[in-house]
Amino acid sequence: MGIGNFIRFINKQDPTVFEGELSHWPINVKGAFENPGPRVNFLIPGMIRGSVGALVAPGGAGKSIFALQLAVWVTSGADILGMGEAPTDQSVAYLSAEDPLPVLGERLYAIGEVLSDQQKMMVEDNLMVMPLDGIRPNLLSPTWITALHGLAEENDLIILDTLRRFHGCDENDGSAMARLLGNLELIASRTGCSSLFLHHTSKAALWNQAGDQQQASRGSSVLTDNVRWQSYLATITPGEAKKYRITTEPISRYVRFGVSKANYHPGIHPRWFIRGTAGVLQPVDLVTQASKRVQRRAAV
Repeated sequence: MGIGNFIRFINKQDPTVFEGELSHWPINVKGAFENPGPRVNFLIPGMIRGSVGALVAPGGAGKSIFALQLAVWVTSGADILGMGEAPTDQSVAYLSAEDPLPVLGERLYAIGEVLSDQQKMMVEDNLMVMPLDGIRPNLLSPTWITALHGLAEENDLIILDTLRRFHGCDENDGSAMARLLGNLELIASRTGCSSLFLHHTSKAALWNQAGDQQQASRGSSVLTDNVRWQSYLATITPGEAKKYRITTEPISRYVRFGVSKANYHPGIHPRWFIRGTAGVLQPVDLVTQASKRVQRRAAV
């Protein structure tokens, strides 16, 4: 076929490229040796712009409220999760196919209690929260993909809560899940808008207290293999509660967030949260907390 013909062939595979236009070219290897080019641009620590990521957690662990707080952080910079400095002027579309309007409203109200007036205004300008109860989204449908593509053109991040609600296939069907993720990847590559889908931990991972592992994701391994970034929320185990000397509060209020897969970044150090009003997660330093408990007991 020859190099030139192959380049033309590749460009014809992209339906967004006009006839005769060449927008896909091989990398200039010599140039790359001399200049590394632009730095990788992260939207969330470890998750680059224009990529697809996952947040995996058991039911009831708090992944929906975490994702909503993450959206607030991205849109306003309000560091309510202890994530550090956020990018500026980012817009997020949060599509909730699981929780109804009253629940979402209660959560937003509780989050707003810890925001400044300026931060609230930024969230109002940059965050769209769309309840989809009663709707059956389908990420394998051309109609839905077109609609999502249009939404992605006006946002930096789309959050899908939860993935199970956005298709009608068997999650163990690797072929169907590959097509679904392929659709999200195509939207991300064409628009630069990242997608973050919320997903459930498998029963095996839950039973084995392995929710922080890459393989914790329920369904086909494609759901982990084909994403470039996967994070988790894991509820505290009795052993961890004993380690951190948690005895006076229900241990179910404590969850740990971390990154189990980050192809382009070493990830972030796991951090602990405690559930507050309306389930809002508040950062907590369990090491310092345990140390203070020991000191108080020693003083007594």
